[in-house]
Amino acid sequence: MLRVHFEAEDLLNVTFASEPLPLVELALALVAAQRTDQQAVFGRWRSLAARELPGRVRPLFDLLRPDGDNPHFVEPYARSLEEGLTVIRDRVPFLTPEGLARAATRAPGSPSWLRALWGQDREAWDQLDSAIRSAYDVLIAPHWPRIRQSFQADVAWRTRLLAAHGIKACLASTHPAADWSGLVFEVGRPPDYEVRLGGRGLVLMPSPFWTGRPLLDDHPDGTYVLLYPALTPLPLVSPDRADGALDALLGRTRAAVLQLLIEQRTTSELARDLDISLPSVSEHTRTLRAAGLITTARDGKAVLHSATALGVDLLHSGG
Repeated sequence: MLRVHFEAEDLLNVTFASEPLPLVELALALVAAQRTDQQAVFGRWRSLAARELPGRVRPLFDLLRPDGDNPHFVEPYARSLEEGLTVIRDRVPFLTPEGLARAATRAPGSPSWLRALWGQDREAWDQLDSAIRSAYDVLIAPHWPRIRQSFQADVAWRTRLLAAHGIKACLASTHPAADWSGLVFEVGRPPDYEVRLGGRGLVLMPSPFWTGRPLLDDHPDGTYVLLYPALTPLPLVSPDRADGALDALLGRTRAAVLQLLIEQRTTSELARDLDISLPSVSEHTRTLRAAGLITTARDGKAVLHSATALGVDLLHSGG
């Protein structure tokens, strides 16, 4: 379980990141390519990534594992690829034996390349540089406008949620297993991690690639960063201009689901009306429910969904 202890000052110092960061998103994209959850949303994207990524990217999978709990030096908080690569090189002296042991234990491949990397072998570092550039060219550069669109739409939505319902609702909507116990923000998913913010505040950073429970990280400026799944993941962000604000925020299919749920519907009815699969409906309703936009209840064997007051308000303001 993730447990984040807030103090009163922390609640007054929750902010949003100003923009997505390319190497953070690259690391999460490589993680997403290896995960197996949310297949209805990410399945086709994963298949495409597997076909398009060149073999020289392979070493990155030894560093970046599907749970997202990975070495920080390969996902720097830098605003460009070149700046990020410089930061990575500068961190060579800080690679510890403990970090090597952890990475080697988790890596699916041979640990020899990792040992060379930690040993500051120039060829290994050139190989890392080439792998990052190649992965960036496939997964990030062509899709940067869509990545920014997902990021900006999520920040706009949560800013609205924060203004209308407060910080607790804003954070609780970042994951279906997220909740509050007093001043402790909790997410009931492994691994166990507990931190006391101690007045340092929290920066919220949505990612269109991340699909797991929110991740907590130290920012170089001393604050903490909570990285969480954006409301609209990259595969649902239209490559064309969205028809309206609601489509831009949710993606067309999720917007259509929410619009239909002005009237109560079952999962099967949504699948029929939208001509999509039952697993796809379940993925969309799960996210909309976590965001507080719909509610779900059982009536015998049927699962009934309907828009909440917040969802109806969003439809009226963004349709």
